[in-house]
Amino acid sequence: MAEERKCSSTSCGKDSCEGCDKANVDFSAAPNAMSHVKKVIGVVSGKGGVGKSLVTSLLAVMMSRKGYQCGILDADITGPSIPKAFGVKDKVMASEDGMLPVYSRRGIPVMSINLLLPNDTDPVVWRGPVIANTVKQFWSDVVWGDLDYLFVDMPPGTGDVPLTVFQSLPVDGIVVVASPQELVSMIVAKAVKMAELMKIPVVGLVENMSYFRCPDNGKDYQIFGESHIHEVAEEHGLPVLARIPIDPKLASACDGGYIEDFEGTCMDEAIKALEGK
Repeated sequence: MAEERKCSSTSCGKDSCEGCDKANVDFSAAPNAMSHVKKVIGVVSGKGGVGKSLVTSLLAVMMSRKGYQCGILDADITGPSIPKAFGVKDKVMASEDGMLPVYSRRGIPVMSINLLLPNDTDPVVWRGPVIANTVKQFWSDVVWGDLDYLFVDMPPGTGDVPLTVFQSLPVDGIVVVASPQELVSMIVAKAVKMAELMKIPVVGLVENMSYFRCPDNGKDYQIFGESHIHEVAEEHGLPVLARIPIDPKLASACDGGYIEDFEGTCMDEAIKALEGK
């Protein structure tokens, strides 16, 4: 006869409850012994192609300019974009303390799967659990050193990797990135509800590709339709942290690996919100 187990949940009261036992398992992962990270901020979205990597990069760059020590953990294993935005091409090295992230030209440590692959274009054809475990190792095996903020660039959706990050890393808050399309309400709701389910605070919303400002007449044109971000923010009781325009200079900086050289004020309110975390 199988030995009966006492449920680990104080609110259950059952002698044996497999579901409760699983729900109360602690999945948290300890950071590398040489890492001292004060705040972990996730950048998420309910769908791909809305600019999470751009927002992650801008947050790290702008916070660094304010004097904070910032790093980026690229958790988008199958679609890493961070190394290209920063022009980082060196490969990750190892020491007796763990893996050493690659530093950008202006001193931002970056960890991405592309910095471990022989070629940037090599695909990562792995199943979900392997990908999720790799992200966890980017936290526990990487020597991040002393950081004020570690920004985590998440893959889209609510699958294995976001779940792993929320359960394993001490996430202090998330920034939700969206685009102006009509379906933004549903997409943002999914991301926000997952955060609520995992008891992760939502810092606010960032809308990317909000408008295009014509250099000839100074007028703003909403290329992707009318913005609904303020309606969505009000629905969820969240602030709008930024509305990023379609800017050829910003696109060029990302594509050329010079995101650290970009000058702009579109993220000012987002920076203020993070400083208050």
